[in-house]
Amino acid sequence: MDVFISQYEWIQRTRELLFRYCETMSQSEYVKELESFGGDSIRNLHVHVADCYRVWLGSRGLGQSLPPFTPESANNVKEMRDIFRATDALVHEFLQEFKGKWDHTIHVSFGEDESAVISALWLFTHTVTHEFHHKGQIVKIGRQLGYTPPDTDLIES
Repeated sequence: MDVFISQYEWIQRTRELLFRYCETMSQSEYVKELESFGGDSIRNLHVHVADCYRVWLGSRGLGQSLPPFTPESANNVKEMRDIFRATDALVHEFLQEFKGKWDHTIHVSFGEDESAVISALWLFTHTVTHEFHHKGQIVKIGRQLGYTPPDTDLIES
């Protein structure tokens, strides 16, 4: 068993529960920007999560030049699922590239004056915990819009 592939499968199942939840919303509520969340919408947060995988795993980890995901890339959950299919392929490519090499380090620059040396394990951990952080925000926005969320914790089904 590859533990990281298994872990990512759990994440995908949880994301699927979240997508099903979002499908109960109207399209206008899915894209509605709430001032209480800094002007973010559920759609914008989903795009932000996918783009985080693109930047950290694709660009920084694999050295790929990939176009950014933008909120205009998806106006509904069906289109967001397409973005995450591409994201899933990228994650699996990353997991295959660094399998057994989780301590491999990469030098990352954050502008002219800041940089860090981070490991492949850090990159994967950062992106998946980042997704779960925003999953909580998405559930909270849904509650504010009047929708009762399902349990999106990692529960065996």
